[in-house]
Amino acid sequence: MKKIKNLLPLFFVLILSLFSVIPLFHAGFFPIHDNTQVQRVFEMTGSLQSGMFPVRWVADLGFGYGYPVFNFYAPLAYYVGSLINILGFDVLSATKLMMILGVLLAGISMYFLAKELWGKFGGALAALLYVFIPYHAVDIYVRGDVAEFWAYAFIPLVFYALLKIHQKGSMKFIAAGALAYAALIVSHNLTALMTTPFILIFTLMLFLGNKKTGKKLAVALLLGLLISSFYWLPALLEINYTNVLSQIGGGADYKDHFVCLSQLWSSPWGFGGSAKGCVDGMSFMIGKLHIILLLISLVLFGLGAYLKKVEKKKSILLIFLSIALLFSVFLTLQSSKFIWDALRPMAFFQYPWRFLTVVAFFISLISGSIFYCMQALLKNKWLILILFLALSLVTVLFNGKYFMAQKYLSVSSNNFTNDYFLRFTTSQISSEYMPKDFSKLKIYAEMPKGITVTQGKFRVISQTRKTNNYTINYVAVSASKIIVPIAYFPAWKVSLDGKDYSYNAVNNGLLVELPKGSHALIFSFKETSVEILSDILSLSGILTLIIGIILKKKAL
Repeated sequence: MKKIKNLLPLFFVLILSLFSVIPLFHAGFFPIHDNTQVQRVFEMTGSLQSGMFPVRWVADLGFGYGYPVFNFYAPLAYYVGSLINILGFDVLSATKLMMILGVLLAGISMYFLAKELWGKFGGALAALLYVFIPYHAVDIYVRGDVAEFWAYAFIPLVFYALLKIHQKGSMKFIAAGALAYAALIVSHNLTALMTTPFILIFTLMLFLGNKKTGKKLAVALLLGLLISSFYWLPALLEINYTNVLSQIGGGADYKDHFVCLSQLWSSPWGFGGSAKGCVDGMSFMIGKLHIILLLISLVLFGLGAYLKKVEKKKSILLIFLSIALLFSVFLTLQSSKFIWDALRPMAFFQYPWRFLTVVAFFISLISGSIFYCMQALLKNKWLILILFLALSLVTVLFNGKYFMAQKYLSVSSNNFTNDYFLRFTTSQISSEYMPKDFSKLKIYAEMPKGITVTQGKFRVISQTRKTNNYTINYVAVSASKIIVPIAYFPAWKVSLDGKDYSYNAVNNGLLVELPKGSHALIFSFKETSVEILSDILSLSGILTLIIGIILKKKAL
């Protein structure tokens, strides 16, 4: 009974958080900027069912030539969506459930962190503020950036695990910290990069507070880095095989996408895009309610500190959180351009307003402290309960209006996975994972119909194609040249009658010169040395974690 009572605030958060995902229960779907989510879940399922793990290549995207999207685009959310799809849900429903889980997880993770700092009421309010902050709605219903809002959900878990390691130093929290940090990286690498400096500073603060736990804090983060290396290491070292770097600059040049200070307080809600200047098609407001609650929290905390009603450690923590919040806000503004110019890798973030994710985390967490202060300053429990319920309902009612779809489209899974939409339309939206010199198709008629014979007389007897394997049994009357519709990537290997065979990469596939006669030609996706090394590193991280847990249990 006591356990159920302790979980009541969390259930309260989950129930109210459902109002943020109501549009995802509606039939059909709605327009979003990154309209590739259903297709990516579908392709992930196809790759897994072909026996590929970890998934790096998909077969249908890239105009039917395939490309290594999950080698570079953070895959965690799509693994979850694919698992739901494999369990029997159609791919559209699986995608929407994947999105719902990512949204609800944000509230759960923030609750545990803020509860640890501010108590149950403070934890619940911080969780609701985190879920219902306007930028979260932008990510879900305007941009459709599933990877980003999944990472959004893991930020609090990393801080929570580090805090618990500092307090208790137990192996279970080291494991939790490692897995949370790995999940953050594999959910969205850019969000991980944005938050890691704050995570490191927080870790340093904890270390200075208790140097005995310093090694354990470092081990958690290093293990997280190791476990996620199957993703981030190839993403770094194999990026030059694709055209991903073309996404830097141009229309996504950070210089054109700073936020104006007034927009952080109020900017019109819209479903358009980001533009240069102070008039955009989408909103970048932090949220009036969040800012007001932030100011009240800081005033109450200051009063509590003056009256010596709050812990000194909590005051130091609040100072860190406040500085981190101000710096995050600063990085969205034009006045921070000198930092962006000096730190050239920040160009990968493309849009300074991405730091609103970090702003959302810090402002929600700080605002939850309002109830820590109230409980320190007031003795009337009923008054505090009434204020908690009032602020929770105001948060949902005041900001819930932003969690809406632009409109609903009467579509089914087939609308996203039919040949035209999957292989052509989606590839027009996202083709940066193709080789640099690959010819981008402009009309559907140019789509590859199969093998192209450029010389000789060549006839296919039989062929089977999966995501990671293309087997062709053929007869050639004379020496022939063919182009197979597979985009070049160094993981592709060719064998002829079981022996390694050479090929040439061209701008419309892989060119192979074949001898006459009957032969078996096989194209196989075999991981590169970089990918194999990254897999080994990830496995070593997981094994280290498992061994550490087993040894700890034996010691007990």
